[in-house]
Amino acid sequence: MNLSLEKKNFIEAVQKTARFAQRSSATLPILSCILIVSGDDGIKFRATNLEVGIDFKVAGTSKEPGVVAIPAHLLQQLAGSLSGEGAVTLEQTGDVVVVTAGGAKSVIKTVPYEDFPSIPLTTSSEHSFTIAGSTFKNAIEAVVACASTSTVRPDLASIFFSIEGGMLTTVATDSFRLAEKKQSLPQTTPTVSMLIPAKNSLDIVQTIPDDTITVTADEHQLVCSWNGSTLTSRLTTGSYPDYRQIIPKENASEATLLRKDFESALRHTTIFSDAFQKVRMGFDQKDNALKLSSRNADIGESEESIPARVFGNPMEFSFNHRYLQTPLSLITTESISLTASGIGRPLIMRGVGDSSFLYLVMPMNQ
Repeated sequence: MNLSLEKKNFIEAVQKTARFAQRSSATLPILSCILIVSGDDGIKFRATNLEVGIDFKVAGTSKEPGVVAIPAHLLQQLAGSLSGEGAVTLEQTGDVVVVTAGGAKSVIKTVPYEDFPSIPLTTSSEHSFTIAGSTFKNAIEAVVACASTSTVRPDLASIFFSIEGGMLTTVATDSFRLAEKKQSLPQTTPTVSMLIPAKNSLDIVQTIPDDTITVTADEHQLVCSWNGSTLTSRLTTGSYPDYRQIIPKENASEATLLRKDFESALRHTTIFSDAFQKVRMGFDQKDNALKLSSRNADIGESEESIPARVFGNPMEFSFNHRYLQTPLSLITTESISLTASGIGRPLIMRGVGDSSFLYLVMPMNQ
């Protein structure tokens, strides 16, 4: 192998592939490596942890074809030490690779690459469609924070991804809170439904470009393709719970207020929350206010009244303050609405005038 590529291309290729390599693998050390392949199909950097895999094509010049496997952590450190413009050359000699960048030269021992697993690709055309990478990213990022981190329920540790009638819907829940994001797509987009493991999704959105990508899925595998690169992820088998059953159909109380006022009051009130991170919330129609309070027997208590338009019955709930903070970075409108259907029932948070995003949170026991 003898190849040359620009520093920025080398750094990007290492950064995008290294996150898919395992940090350490006693049973299969090759999984902690990046495989660099130079041949008729160009220059590609590959990595996989058997859950997610990437085959990233990078621009460069190949003088001699070849295949080498290099520990990902070494390539990351090397890429992180580079600066400025110029080219990086990789030349294989026996079981070492000489990496030259400007006046710096490194000699790296390679790892036998024969055990590097193939990255499976689905050939299903039934569930294949093109989508803007930015739209795919937004769909995932809007809900992933609400997915369960437990492995007991793989379905709840996944993101429900569905396209039907030109509407892309993503949902995530850990049974205490739920987020739903909807985006319109061209009507020609085929009907698709799949469960993307949440632990894989952030790596996916950090890797795919904002430009158009091709998404292909079958029962077990998701493949994202762009400009000669492919990223694959295993899918969760099974079906997603019918989450629509828990979304209240009736409203007993509703408060509309400025998002920045709610965020500021919540930040202040949580200073005095107890070990359960509890914050009390009250709908006060008489004073046209939403009231937040907290009490910690060890340090003190706090109460704050937020100006709001309040309709319906007076109610009071307790919430985990972290769950109330979650949607505030995802709601982009100036005003938010908080809707309650009754004591012990879920609270719905939305951006006023934005029907694309819904956030549901369950109250704590009083």
